[in-house]
Amino acid sequence: MTRYAASHMPPSAPLDLRPQDFGVSPTPRASYRASVRDWLWRLGAFAPACLLTLSLIVGLTDWFASGGVTLMETSVIVLVGITFIWVSLSVSTVTLGLIRRALGAPVRRRDALRIVDNAMQVALLVPIYNETTAEVFGNAHAMLKDLSRRRDGPRYSLFILSDTNDPAIGDQEERAYFALRAACPDGVHVHYRRRAENTDKKVGNLSDWIGNWGAAYDAMLVLDADSLMSGAAIGHLAREMASDPDAGLLQSYPVLIGAETLFGRMQQFSSTVYGWLLAEGVAIWSLNEGNYWGHNAIIRTRAFADSAQLPYLRGRDGREDLIFSHDFVEAGLLRRAGWAVRFLPQVGGSYEETPQTLIDYALRDRRWCRGNLQHLRLLGARGFHPLTRFHLLQGAMAFLLSPAWLALILIWSMLGIMKPQSTVYFTAANPLTPMWPQVSEVSGWVYLAVIYGMLLLPKLAGIAMLSLRPRIRHSYGNVGRFIATAAFEIICSVIFAPIMMVQQSIAVWRALTGRPWSWTPQARSSQGYSWTHTIWFHKVELVLGLVLMAAIWAGYASPWLGLIAVSLVLAAPLSKLSALCVNRRLPSVFRLDAPNSLREPRIFRSAQDERARMRDLLAQQPETMAAE
Repeated sequence: MTRYAASHMPPSAPLDLRPQDFGVSPTPRASYRASVRDWLWRLGAFAPACLLTLSLIVGLTDWFASGGVTLMETSVIVLVGITFIWVSLSVSTVTLGLIRRALGAPVRRRDALRIVDNAMQVALLVPIYNETTAEVFGNAHAMLKDLSRRRDGPRYSLFILSDTNDPAIGDQEERAYFALRAACPDGVHVHYRRRAENTDKKVGNLSDWIGNWGAAYDAMLVLDADSLMSGAAIGHLAREMASDPDAGLLQSYPVLIGAETLFGRMQQFSSTVYGWLLAEGVAIWSLNEGNYWGHNAIIRTRAFADSAQLPYLRGRDGREDLIFSHDFVEAGLLRRAGWAVRFLPQVGGSYEETPQTLIDYALRDRRWCRGNLQHLRLLGARGFHPLTRFHLLQGAMAFLLSPAWLALILIWSMLGIMKPQSTVYFTAANPLTPMWPQVSEVSGWVYLAVIYGMLLLPKLAGIAMLSLRPRIRHSYGNVGRFIATAAFEIICSVIFAPIMMVQQSIAVWRALTGRPWSWTPQARSSQGYSWTHTIWFHKVELVLGLVLMAAIWAGYASPWLGLIAVSLVLAAPLSKLSALCVNRRLPSVFRLDAPNSLREPRIFRSAQDERARMRDLLAQQPETMAAE
């Protein structure tokens, strides 16, 4: 039985959670047949990516064939194929988003989105673990105030589900709860509890709520500690679920907001300007086989309890292993049971925050990487839809692509594949040495241009689309300022990309070798790190960069690798630069203002006010708060 360090909860409403088995395929409650139109959308996403990659592989094979394709040449071809297909898929997905926008997105009839039952009970769940109390409760108060402005719709209850193990933070949370309960609008119930032990982390936290109180609620809207959603966004998700009895999970597209540093602003600008178009494309081909990002999504409570309770995996030492990146798997289990899982990127008003520095971003990746690589063990699970398996593979490849790129770069640099007018002959004494054909220096630059061009196409498409909107031109003053800001973001992304490639490769190595790690709260403040800490953190990039530079200077590697080498050598200074707080004294282009930072959403301004108010309250002595 769960022990609670603090509990201010409603009467118990137990709901049984049915453990799932990856070795058994359950009978789905419903089946979905994709229409011809749906298959055409999916064909439009995957076929071009496969054809482009196949063409590149055939071209490379023919290029190497003059001397016979050796083992090392084969590794180059395989690595190029692995990396290029995912780049191609992102381009084809964005193209689908553009086509859908050009054709006009389908609009659901207003009566189809009416609330079927105004007594629908929706729980807003905010699982937290040693977070900044004022920010969590400030966001919660802003959302509740915005919801109170809506006259129709379901009944909402807010649950702050704490796993905090720091007594001082736990005391602050309880004080903040009483302050929030006293200030919350009429008709909204606020509850709080803190587990004495954070068994099974976030998965266990949510399972504890479902098992003890879930039966009283038709749906649960899961939020992260830094999540922020407008009342309209929450209402939209609730209406969609009420109007679709087959919907098990509806995922919104959370846009990044609130960034204060150069690196944070890069992420926010990218999410706002480019990410929405990629999200549109993903929604087109995922259909009822969408994915779950772990937050800013609404879930049918009983569907989740019946079909998405995660089992443990068997660890290397025979012990039970918790599935850390649980969200992708839970979406797959819901779909396996016959529930629709849909992605709704057009639901506006859904936000989250991002790590403010490059180091914080890399540390978060290390936490995520272990869970995403676990997905590879689930690709053969019984009953999963093919697109569920693709989502699981895509989650793992998000990290595995970095060591693939790194290996490709190192092979080129070591073997001198792009060395001008060089030929290395295959001999029996050295069977691994490839017999490179004559290559011009231009080839390396052309290949680099093709890769960067493919990577930039989604960004250029987003820039072009938003440049046509009068509101964007008005926010920036003119379209030239917007384009210049986008160009600066692209330059920053190119500079930081090699560093992130190495850091994600380190994350993969740590995950595969079972290096010890701890699950700590995500750092969201703009506080940077010392020079000593920063240099030590980026020591691998420094060594690799110096090796690449030496290879280039000695003539064993092409000068085009110099772009990557310089970025790696300067990793520590660039990392310090990433933590630079952006302020109004900087030229407008260098502030990397995203549209939602120039015109801040009302819910964000309200959250900032409520955070400040909560900080002031928590700064007071408990006796003073009680008197007020």
